[in-house]
Amino acid sequence: MAHIYDKYPILAGKDEDPRTRRYLVPSRIVWSSAEDGAEIIGAEHLLTQKREQITLTLSEDESFTMVNRPSSPKASILLDFGRELHGSLRLAVQSSHSSDDTGAGGTLRRASIRIRLGESVMEAMTPLGVKNATNDHANRDFIMNVGDYSAMETNESGFRFARIDLLGEDAAVTFKSISAVFIFRDIEYLGSFSSSDALLNRIWDTAAYTAHLNMQEYLWDGIKRDRLVWIGDMHTEVMTILSAFGYNEVVPKSLDLARDDAPITECEVNWMNTFPSYSLWWILLHKEWYTAHGDLAYLAEQKTYLTRLLSHIVSLVDADGVEQMPGKFLDWPSETNAEARHAGMQGLVRWALCAGADMMDVLGSTSLATMCRATADRMKNHVPDPNGSKAAGALMVLGGICDAKQTNDTLLSVDGAHGYTTFLGYYILKAKALAGDITGALDAIRQYWGGMLAMGATTFWEDFDLDWMQNAAPIDAIVPAGMDDIHGDRGAYCYHNFRHSLCHGWASGPCPFLTHYVLGIRIEEAGCKKVRIDPALGDLTYAKGTFPTPYGLITVCHTRLADGTVHTDVTAPKEVEIVRP
Repeated sequence: MAHIYDKYPILAGKDEDPRTRRYLVPSRIVWSSAEDGAEIIGAEHLLTQKREQITLTLSEDESFTMVNRPSSPKASILLDFGRELHGSLRLAVQSSHSSDDTGAGGTLRRASIRIRLGESVMEAMTPLGVKNATNDHANRDFIMNVGDYSAMETNESGFRFARIDLLGEDAAVTFKSISAVFIFRDIEYLGSFSSSDALLNRIWDTAAYTAHLNMQEYLWDGIKRDRLVWIGDMHTEVMTILSAFGYNEVVPKSLDLARDDAPITECEVNWMNTFPSYSLWWILLHKEWYTAHGDLAYLAEQKTYLTRLLSHIVSLVDADGVEQMPGKFLDWPSETNAEARHAGMQGLVRWALCAGADMMDVLGSTSLATMCRATADRMKNHVPDPNGSKAAGALMVLGGICDAKQTNDTLLSVDGAHGYTTFLGYYILKAKALAGDITGALDAIRQYWGGMLAMGATTFWEDFDLDWMQNAAPIDAIVPAGMDDIHGDRGAYCYHNFRHSLCHGWASGPCPFLTHYVLGIRIEEAGCKKVRIDPALGDLTYAKGTFPTPYGLITVCHTRLADGTVHTDVTAPKEVEIVRP
């Protein structure tokens, strides 16, 4: 069977777009300038599904019209599509006109409109330059000129809300529809989590959806800003993908891009995304990916790069076991805490060296594996003070440098979820689980990630601080007088105010945490050949769910009995050996 690109090779292109497009109708009209007396006709018709194809005629009960008249209020409308999404805005224009600015008289069969996309109501209502509203990485505030019988689309971005303003003193435009074009990978949610706590269930789903939106051509950090492969941020995302979707080609595709973009030669080391810590996360990512899928051929493709990278990292640990990495970025909230950055890096380097040693054993490089382990052992002699940073303390626990229970008691459990960060919060949860504090971890998830949901989130954010909620209005409402805007008045570092991304994949940590520690599904042999089921329900009465393996789904159901014990039912593919404590 012939395809069009077989007939015309120039149409073959260099790559296929793996994504799907769906047209979405607005769920509600948040606001319109009709409240100020502007001429807005049939706005309610935007909320009904129609064929996207423009036709020559359009009935009054289908159309939406905006009219500007001289010396009258200008027509504007703000739409809510109900959930954060990645994609574009599609404007099906039936007719339009505006005054002829040349002075020749008559009208032009075109009109100009301004579009502002927003992850929050107030972002969509705010012009560029105010409260750090930007067009960084993807335009979200721009003017389009539209004409009769046209279907115009904006560029892609991340948004939930869209404001449309008709420009010009004497103009009108009639729309058949204003739709969001939802652009995403249409993949099946194989993993699942359900428990006696509806809030935790919602958090798991939101975390999985947050990562899913960032699975575009490559695995991005954010869909509005940071539409880039940030390899450190990918670690949490990949753990979420493994829990919710299983294998997806976007992961190795993105891992390889980061590797090829940061070559290592005998004379020069280029750090991924310019951060030494991100090269460490790349090592940890390959360990997790191999553990999940057991793909030795793919791991072997990384051998040369891994060998050079691990050898260089070993050289950056001194005789006393102190890391001497040239840069110590962990995440933005720890950026001003030098002691925390060193402590966290000490833990992260040791964690990566241990993972690297395991992979070198698999690849037959026993001498480098031995060198990595000897260096990692030496690093246990230096236990720096995390200086109040829960993130740094957690990385030290995961790196095997300090005791989990003591760290949890003296640092991680102090003041609840205050001091968490969206990225490294996942690792704080893991450290708490190692300390046996599952109930404390669940409370932190409810407080921290649940706090974002309470503020109107449908995806998890680039950063969040519980103190931001004080006197703040949620993101899905116009901010009342006397209250703060949690989007426009909060944020920090490079993401203060509206530049702050409200869909960042590194914030998806509750998904893998709930799967691996509450459902207790943890891989013990590469490729899921052996999987341990060891649930920890904390204060839950039941928890159930599924986990994707290369051979099919593992299904578990844990129920707390009257005597306090937990009864577990497990089904698994025959190729997977299930072990219990």
